Amino acid sequence: MRDIDLARAVRLRETGEREQARELLVELAARHPDDAEVAYQAAWVHDSLGLEAEAVPYYQRALAGQGLGADDRLGAYTGLGSTLRVLGRVDDALETFLRGLAEFPQDAGLRTFMAMALHNAGRSGEAVATLLKVVAESDQADRYRRAIAYYADHLDETV
Repeated sequence: MRDIDLARAVRLRETGEREQARELLVELAARHPDDAEVAYQAAWVHDSLGLEAEAVPYYQRALAGQGLGADDRLGAYTGLGSTLRVLGRVDDALETFLRGLAEFPQDAGLRTFMAMALHNAGRSGEAVATLLKVVAESDQADRYRRAIAYYADHLDETV
């Protein structure tokens, strides 16, 4: 029954019936409190409804539990860190991004969201350096890769 209900909730969320999905996922999470996948889907639907504060404990349960695939763990780290940042909990967001980067060190999305949190923490130089490194590693920066990578670590260097 859990699998059927979870699939139904995901379909509801994907088709824009997010409030119905939220109700079903809250019920599922209550019945399966240690289920990381259910918790992740509950976090996601709360976030998509603008209920960031309510999403946080579900993200935390998802990351504390077992059974999430790599894509969903990455999504949970990104979602939790981003949500904490939006809630003004910048130090918690940075801690979450660092934990995520320990598992997914090269993920451009996670690093980009971390750059936003660095900026919010008043660490704009680190934020820009992080973004420059993401850009330098992308396929879009081929001609300027060396220069961008250099300035990521020497941002304040001028003549």
